[in-house]
Amino acid sequence: MHNVNNLNNIIAIVPAAGIGSRMNSQIPKQYLKIASKTILEHTLHKLLTHPQITQVIVVISPEDHLFNTLSIALHDKIKMTLGGETRADSVLAGLKLLNDEQWALVHDAARPCVDHDDITRLIETVTNKKQGGILATRISDTVKRAYRNNDTVIDYSEDRTYLWGAATPQLFNAGELKSCLQQALNDHVAITDEASAIEYCGGHPLLVECRGDNIKITRPEDLALATFYLTKQTPNR
Repeated sequence: MHNVNNLNNIIAIVPAAGIGSRMNSQIPKQYLKIASKTILEHTLHKLLTHPQITQVIVVISPEDHLFNTLSIALHDKIKMTLGGETRADSVLAGLKLLNDEQWALVHDAARPCVDHDDITRLIETVTNKKQGGILATRISDTVKRAYRNNDTVIDYSEDRTYLWGAATPQLFNAGELKSCLQQALNDHVAITDEASAIEYCGGHPLLVECRGDNIKITRPEDLALATFYLTKQTPNR
């Protein structure tokens, strides 16, 4: 259990050091444009305009020469730091700028459609339960398990009743997340999101259902979908 009195003073961490190889693009996917702004700018705008987020730490690659060309890089709430080879390395780099008692809201650079109400609900749920949690969506597709030795052939169908698709933001006490990420890295355990690091240390993060349009831009066709969703959303002030 952690002090939740400072949940109105939340620091967001945006790992943006990846290259997004599945987008088949010459530049990292977070710098592809939707209308006149990059995906990263749309994402950062959502976080900067949320009333409970007081600072946004953007973690970029040492080879990144694009971030500092964006006007949003000069925003007084934004701090930039350099990341590592993996997502866990980059999130850890961001966490080093926080005190252990602070709360870290980690959000994907390529999720520009996140809704303010979902972020607020996540914060409120974590506050009420005094436990870290994540935004997620219930799995609606029928899920097939493939054979281990032939991953293009169905072995059986999974029961989707208890299956969720993890999204972001994910909100955890900074000290706990830092410790769990470091432990997982030391043990060479693959960490795909922050919750999996907490789980590795025996924690059970909360699941907070979010809107289905909180998509992660991963493939080229996702760009058109995100463009559509952003045009339909009410602008955040």
